[in-house]
Amino acid sequence: MKNLENRRSIRKYANRDISEVLLNSLLAKAERTQTMGNLQLYSVVVTRDPQMKEKLAPAHFNQPMVTSAPVVLTFCADFRRTSQWAENRQAIPGYDNFLSFINAATDTLLFTQTFCNLAEEEGLGYCYLGTTVYMPQLIIDILKLPKLVMPIATITLGWPDENPPLSDRLPLRAIVHHETFRDYTPELIDDYYQEKESLPLNLEFVQVNGKDTLAQVFTDIRYTKKDNEAMSAGFLETLRKQGFFP
Repeated sequence: MKNLENRRSIRKYANRDISEVLLNSLLAKAERTQTMGNLQLYSVVVTRDPQMKEKLAPAHFNQPMVTSAPVVLTFCADFRRTSQWAENRQAIPGYDNFLSFINAATDTLLFTQTFCNLAEEEGLGYCYLGTTVYMPQLIIDILKLPKLVMPIATITLGWPDENPPLSDRLPLRAIVHHETFRDYTPELIDDYYQEKESLPLNLEFVQVNGKDTLAQVFTDIRYTKKDNEAMSAGFLETLRKQGFFP
């Protein structure tokens, strides 16, 4: 992908629509991505209507790009279509379980990433919203998702109206393990995170949050144990309601 090395999250969009022809072309091309058993265990809900975007915004902590983007795409793990196909073809589906959810979620994320790469090649910008799994029941209710359909990822999509700096990334040696997993020693952690921790933006991030280290910002403020446990419980309960978890 020619633009991948320069990929940026775009949160500000020009006042310019995305044609149905272009959007459908990108979605159709993305269907060529790999998929378990060639079942394509995903669906995508396209939201253009301003009132619907307003309804979705609270599920994403009212981030402004949800309502300002021309298009919001909600990518869903979908075993309902396959199950309905089986039931209508004298077959008995057995996909109301956690493994099936994992398979469908994997399919969905692969499809999502392929779509994002294709969209960027066309000059479009997007922002991936990790908030989709925080309050999934709200999204389910708004989008009227039936059993065996679960929201997994959301992106806001539009023509870029900004050119933000590239986000930092860990060095390759931090993520690659040869032959077997090499566990992390304090010395390796120092090596892997030294550059990230010394960036002026991250140093300021630590200071304004009143913390001693960048890690504390993440553990104490951004992604706390309390919040993670509460949202995990909510996610599992939603999986039960959607038929994926006993």
